[in-house]
Amino acid sequence: MTTTVALPLWLLFIVLVLATWAAYDKLLMPALRWFLSSRGDNVIDEVGERLRIGIRPWQRTKRQALIHRLLTDSKVQKAAEDYARENRVPVLVGLRIVERYAREIVPAFNAYLYFRIGYWIGRKVAQGLYRVRLGYVDTKNLSRVDPNATVVFVMNHRSNMDYVLAAYLAAEQAALSYAVGEWARLWPLSALIRSMGAYFVRRNSKDALYRRVLERYIAMATEAGVPQAVFPEGGLSRDGLMRAPRLGVIDYMLRGFHLDGERDLVYVPLGVNYDRVLEDRTLLMSIDADARKPGSFRAAWNTLGFAVHNLRLMLNSDWHRFGYACVNFGTPVSMRAYCRERGLDFSKLADDERKARIAELGRHLMDSVGRIVPVLPVPLMASVFVRDPDKAWSELELKAEAGRMLDALDAKRALVYLPRRDFDYAMHVGLRMLLMRHLVEEHDGLYRAVARDLPVLRYYANSIAHLVNHPESAAAPG
Repeated sequence: MTTTVALPLWLLFIVLVLATWAAYDKLLMPALRWFLSSRGDNVIDEVGERLRIGIRPWQRTKRQALIHRLLTDSKVQKAAEDYARENRVPVLVGLRIVERYAREIVPAFNAYLYFRIGYWIGRKVAQGLYRVRLGYVDTKNLSRVDPNATVVFVMNHRSNMDYVLAAYLAAEQAALSYAVGEWARLWPLSALIRSMGAYFVRRNSKDALYRRVLERYIAMATEAGVPQAVFPEGGLSRDGLMRAPRLGVIDYMLRGFHLDGERDLVYVPLGVNYDRVLEDRTLLMSIDADARKPGSFRAAWNTLGFAVHNLRLMLNSDWHRFGYACVNFGTPVSMRAYCRERGLDFSKLADDERKARIAELGRHLMDSVGRIVPVLPVPLMASVFVRDPDKAWSELELKAEAGRMLDALDAKRALVYLPRRDFDYAMHVGLRMLLMRHLVEEHDGLYRAVARDLPVLRYYANSIAHLVNHPESAAAPG
């Protein structure tokens, strides 16, 4: 029993790796799941009393049970049978693919991670980077929403910070479930995001079987009343303008909605805007055919350089937050009321008619979102410079032109956020941000747009272009 056994170094390394993995899989992860589950139950009891939209039984159901429910759904099973017939493989093969898709899509919501860890991180990150402001809230109409309804926040998509900002500001109302793209599927980020209630979506997938599994998950979650948030634009705005909606997820939601069903389906428009979008230059580069695209290593290096630069500014007490980030909550759209006003029942429409009506609804929702996008100091000041990019402006001329734009926006009832309710201070903040980023230069008291960075200025001006140019802008606070 005490005989020494000699092992090659490579074999010892393999044994250690396997032992570590076994300890992780059989000891650490079960213990962590038990800890989070027990803490999650306590959090549900605590926050359930203050949430306007309570945590639904669907969100508390074990992930494996939800996967099983998808696998046994009649429409999913028929899709698997169709797949098997078209590809001349056994039905079992189709069901195995369905299970793989279901495991990829279905979240594993944990209230402790969402409200204790995720909320804390979101608040610290949002408030650390921005002066976060909750602008306009249609409190009167939002208070009328049935707490039993399925509430879906419909947002414009400016930055990956949108996820953090919306979840942080809506945390007193509901635990939101997001659709996230392929970028979030990297381990261990995927486990954390799934535990926060997000579900994964393969954007632009042409796989009919995958789309059916995704459709049925979203329809089931909607029918179960799970609060959700969607970005109908389908991705980040590359040039700052609002994009045409892609309505697949909204269509899937409506397949889980019935006029005479247990729950109403209520869409709440949510408009978000920033004085600085961290990804702005990367987004602009992606649509510039002549720009040299950095590889993965170069992109990571640039990100690290940006972080180090800002850390150095912090250490020297020269760092400033990236301006204001503001969110507005608009007037909710009840699908029961919407359908009854138009004599519609989506569940009974033929495919072509359904697509046309979904497109109408999409335009209506995105118009509602567009009307409540906040007008912030940097987008307003950028709009002045891009109107006449060659002109050298005095500070008085800039304020006068910005004032004229504000008068026009007020006439259209756009939602303008003026920090401290002080026009001069707001214009000073906007101009200072542009100077600090070297998008504008100053000589002898005159300010001029930097020619090479005009695309960046236009990017910020574009965030409110639909308000400046649209003949009928927002329905504003009453």
